[in-house]
Amino acid sequence: MNHDRHDIHHPDHKTPASKESPLQEKERKTHESENQDQALEETFPASDPVSPFVPAKAPD
Repeated sequence: MNHDRHDIHHPDHKTPASKESPLQEKERKTHESENQDQALEETFPASDPVSPFVPAKAPD
């Protein structure tokens, strides 16, 4: 699957046969949250770490 459920215009997107139950919705949301947490962990830190280099004062 190369798309998510919000990609309604994707050719593989089909209307669900039945509405999801509250348990299925909770499981789906938990799964989405876990995926998002994992993606965040894999991309952390998002920027380069702060350089420990402190420049010396310019000579007078």
